[in-house]
Amino acid sequence: MAYRIDNAIIKKDRDGKISLIDPENVFGDEDAFIAVKSDDLITFQLLINAILKNDFKSWREVGAIPDNEPIKSLFVRLGYSREDIAEMLKEF
Repeated sequence: MAYRIDNAIIKKDRDGKISLIDPENVFGDEDAFIAVKSDDLITFQLLINAILKNDFKSWREVGAIPDNEPIKSLFVRLGYSREDIAEMLKEF
């Protein structure tokens, strides 16, 4: 079973008003939220699943990561190919 991070969509209209789209009412009692880009959220979920399964392609040293490098680059640094990531995405 894959690990799932509870999430909802935060939407901003043209006037800057923010609304929460939460069909499962996961955040009904919450007062504060954090916004994360959807591709980063998927990356977090995949990395957590890989950690839980101890399923890294290689234990390469990650090394220093430049500030402007996206979190998705961690997959490449850990030895995953595009095909590997595509297989991992099939779990969702």
